[in-house]
Amino acid sequence: MRAEYDFASMKGGVRGKYAQRAREGTNIVLIEPEVADAFPTEQAVNEALKGVLNTTRAVRRTGGLPNKALQPTSRAKRKVRSRKSSRAARG
Repeated sequence: MRAEYDFASMKGGVRGKYAQRAREGTNIVLIEPEVADAFPTEQAVNEALKGVLNTTRAVRRTGGLPNKALQPTSRAKRKVRSRKSSRAARG
């Protein structure tokens, strides 16, 4: 702005008259550079956040997520040799 503008002497002006309306239409968030490097596009950020939301909703709805890492896999179980038979074979 130019120095000759003196807003203090103007009458009827309201500071921030349209500030609330401007805030309602936008939602700007600043992220750290490391996070920005991991998500190259706006769409990538939105998809990641939607995934977090879905996980949060699932946890709240069910009281927790199943721990599938500790569940047995679909692979065939190995046969376990008993120690008696292996000792007996040795003689």
